Amino acid sequence: MNFINNSLGRKIPDQVNGKPIKPFKGAFADEPTGKIAARSIPTTRSRGRINKVVSGWDDLLKKLNLRSGMTVSFHHHFRNGDYMVNEVMTRLAGLGLKDLVVAPSALFPTHDLLVDLIKSGVISHVEGSMNGQVGVACSKGFMKRTAILRSHGGRARAIQDGDLHIDVAFIVAPTADELGNANGVNGPSACGPLGYALMDSQFADQVVVITDNLVRYPCIPWSIMGGNVDYVLKVDKVGDPEKIVSGTTRLTKSPTQLLIAELCAKFVDAAGFVKDGFSFQAGAGGISLGFTVFLGDIMRQKKVKASFVHGGSTEILVNLLNEGLIDYILDLQAFDLPAVRSLRNNPRHIESPPFSSYLQHAKGCLANMLDVGVLGATEVDLDFNANVNTHSDGLLLHGTGGFSDVAAGSACTILTAPSFRKRIPIIKERVTTVTAPGEAIDVLITERGICINPRRPDLYDRVKNAGLPLIPIKELMEKVNSITGIPEKPRLGDKPVAVIEWRDGTVIDSVWQVLD
Repeated sequence: MNFINNSLGRKIPDQVNGKPIKPFKGAFADEPTGKIAARSIPTTRSRGRINKVVSGWDDLLKKLNLRSGMTVSFHHHFRNGDYMVNEVMTRLAGLGLKDLVVAPSALFPTHDLLVDLIKSGVISHVEGSMNGQVGVACSKGFMKRTAILRSHGGRARAIQDGDLHIDVAFIVAPTADELGNANGVNGPSACGPLGYALMDSQFADQVVVITDNLVRYPCIPWSIMGGNVDYVLKVDKVGDPEKIVSGTTRLTKSPTQLLIAELCAKFVDAAGFVKDGFSFQAGAGGISLGFTVFLGDIMRQKKVKASFVHGGSTEILVNLLNEGLIDYILDLQAFDLPAVRSLRNNPRHIESPPFSSYLQHAKGCLANMLDVGVLGATEVDLDFNANVNTHSDGLLLHGTGGFSDVAAGSACTILTAPSFRKRIPIIKERVTTVTAPGEAIDVLITERGICINPRRPDLYDRVKNAGLPLIPIKELMEKVNSITGIPEKPRLGDKPVAVIEWRDGTVIDSVWQVLD
């Protein structure tokens, strides 16, 4: 393996898992060309009712074309409440399969069981977002091959373009019928949208729908269409929807974080974005939820209505929708149960898959329609490069989500973060890992000041007389360092355990092995 530098000066391997890579050239350098990957599809017989329901796990596994080295995919709409990833992977391990590639839209701490399968060779590597101990295992070099992290839009692009070929997609659905039509809004395990699995259903060689609520045909509405499904498996319980909520998806009570949220709302208003028909996206973290609350107050005062909000949906967004402050919620995933109920019952709450939300290799995507995107980060550097994947100790603990897609698409991309966490400053001269380049980040807002990217003098001119605590990013870094000191750099080896792809498929950075 040889190494090269991309346009950001980041050291990356010239190949990953035997395939040559394309180095990152810039956030907006890609000119998409090529064609959509295709699979062969058998012809359906002309007459007779179709029933794809198998009798159980053994029957399903006998029907599937399973082999070592294949790629299996999962979606993450149940988040930490998912039951099926562990179930499926344990059963595949029981068949003696090895070197499997796991391609989830995201993994969570509930999937820590996979670490043993990584160490035993059942799983060769992950192509998808990782949280928890699976990310730690990757950081410490336990994966046989190099992991690949992609944004939600980047994952959709990779599947569509053929860079990520899925042999079997396991789609967990709260409700399905015998043909394989499925949705996430009905049934005792309702979790909300199933959009992240839509791409898998259309491009995987074999598609399995797993449900605990099998209904008579037709399952209406359908997020997954039966025409793309091979088998349907009924189980007792697919997951716990109560656990789609995590500690990072609750409104903050921290005075520091509430101050950041308030400053962010004031900045968005001062910059002229809060006007009738504007649009925004904010994450489901505590600061982002606080921002949405403060922004709602400003909208009420100004009697302004947003045309749409893009999400991850939350109860806070649902309340704004029901109050009439938002025309539509366009939704990729639900972060709490009130959002699930809203998607089921409110026609102005609409499911939006990655095709329309984040896909760059398309004739337009929803992210490009956003006026404001409010995001979090673990680190940012003096060039405004942002890191959301690793911590300052180098451990790979977070997925990319829609970060890259929103950062590139929004007219104004804002990072919100405390100036330090556990006495670790978030502003670095050089971030540990680049998830998104500084050219896609416009503003950093902390409790100690607001830093505007010098690339956006227009934003500075709009807010310079608004009484906001503006400060150059280098000055803020020095101020924080005087409080915390400068922490030691992580001890990293020379083995790239993962690569970070930009949304166009180019490699923006490497994740290096963490040494004990």
